[in-house]
Amino acid sequence: MEKKRSAGVLCHISSLPGKYGIGALGKEAYKFASRLKKSGVSVWQILPLVQTGYGDSPYQSVACDSGNPYFIDLERLKKQKLLTGKELKALRKKYRGMPLDYGALYEERYATLRRAFSRFNFDDEKFRSFVKAGRFEDYALFMTAKTVYGGGFCDWEEDLKRHEPEAVARLCTEYHEEYQFWQFVQYELWMQWEELHAYCKKLGIRILGDLPLYVAYDSADVWAHPELFKLTEDLKPEKVAGVPPDYFAEDGQLWGNPVYDWAAHEKENFAWWTARLKTALSTYDLVRIDHFRGIDRYFEIPASAATAREGTWCDGPKERLFFRLGEEKRRIIAEDLGSIDEGVRALLKKTGFPGMKVLLFAFNGDEENEYLPKNIGENSVVYTGTHDNNTVQGYIDGLSTEEFILFRSRVAAALEEAGVAIKLGAHGEGLSEAIVRLALASKAQYAIVPIQDILGLGEETRMNLPGRDSGNWQFRLAVPCSGYDMAKLKKMIKIYRR
Repeated sequence: MEKKRSAGVLCHISSLPGKYGIGALGKEAYKFASRLKKSGVSVWQILPLVQTGYGDSPYQSVACDSGNPYFIDLERLKKQKLLTGKELKALRKKYRGMPLDYGALYEERYATLRRAFSRFNFDDEKFRSFVKAGRFEDYALFMTAKTVYGGGFCDWEEDLKRHEPEAVARLCTEYHEEYQFWQFVQYELWMQWEELHAYCKKLGIRILGDLPLYVAYDSADVWAHPELFKLTEDLKPEKVAGVPPDYFAEDGQLWGNPVYDWAAHEKENFAWWTARLKTALSTYDLVRIDHFRGIDRYFEIPASAATAREGTWCDGPKERLFFRLGEEKRRIIAEDLGSIDEGVRALLKKTGFPGMKVLLFAFNGDEENEYLPKNIGENSVVYTGTHDNNTVQGYIDGLSTEEFILFRSRVAAALEEAGVAIKLGAHGEGLSEAIVRLALASKAQYAIVPIQDILGLGEETRMNLPGRDSGNWQFRLAVPCSGYDMAKLKKMIKIYRR
């Protein structure tokens, strides 16, 4: 039976408009979901919801299952009488006209949340049940220790560094209010998330979440489970993750995340990983596993290496990682970009997961290019570009005259082959929209378009440049998407029957 083809939009929560310095789970998120519904969009893709760490990246978190406290809707806290109108007015004035500034947020937002926490009723029955469930126990303890002692967990006293039960219990007792604060921010965030998610379900919109393959070294995950990672006796990384030289970086990418000790995971029947996958599948309707190729074979680099060129390939757990999942496996999508070989292709076939096709990689003149619209199969998720790419318009603007002429001619040929009617101007007019149309017209089960490409925005709105240490993850919509742009999208979705 033919699968229903769906259209989706990629827009992270942080990119939503709003009055308090960063997108949040408040009225702008509900407005955005409503606008997606009116446009015929049935999938909203976001980046990891986690509390960000180094470089403000959602792929480097203090805890892999955490939520970002910055996303808490402050207006909701006002309704709960945890913040006052005067306090919110002062914040609106502070952030008026300011672009996304993580430094300013760090200095202000936690102070605001602590003020709200000081007015919160710890005896609230729902909150007590939330804490008792234990989902954020390691996170709350880890953040408490970081607040009290600073630095990374390797800098703490030996017994706490090694997560010894007596030291952990003492930390919770001596700094219980701090521990409660970190439970409080997760409680508020996840209550708000569940309400937004329920609203999206009611609209018929599925949320596609993102699960990074790796976790950060200085995280609650590594602190609480060091035996599951390749660490030295002193709990320092022995090997770290990355990728070899590729399209994005000539020296490869040295991510620095500790790699998994897959033999240790197999000994426990992948219990930690299964719990992580099940949490993601209960949080979102669809889950994209980032860097899926690392499950077949992964690239590990000595922790002392200067670049990723010194790394080697090692076998991952392959399909064994998923053996404890049931029907929910059907909701997983594989990010199979980068250095792909027959092993990854075989793993995709065994799992049945849809892979990704990025149209910005399609037009190199190779008729066998797997990203060309004519070569994209049904069990795929097609993108104009991802959060790691330039925007389509930014990519076009960066082409030389010769490159532009070739690109335009190849896109024109693809449009003709796909039966997509759009006029391309001599100077690039219509090219960005043409790529969006090709994605929607493809056979792929899902067609996902970043909001920047729907709006035809340029390189200045790029979400991430791999290998760049700062200046990423800052894109925000200045105002809600215009009715004109979304009406245009609705028309395209209808034409291409998504």
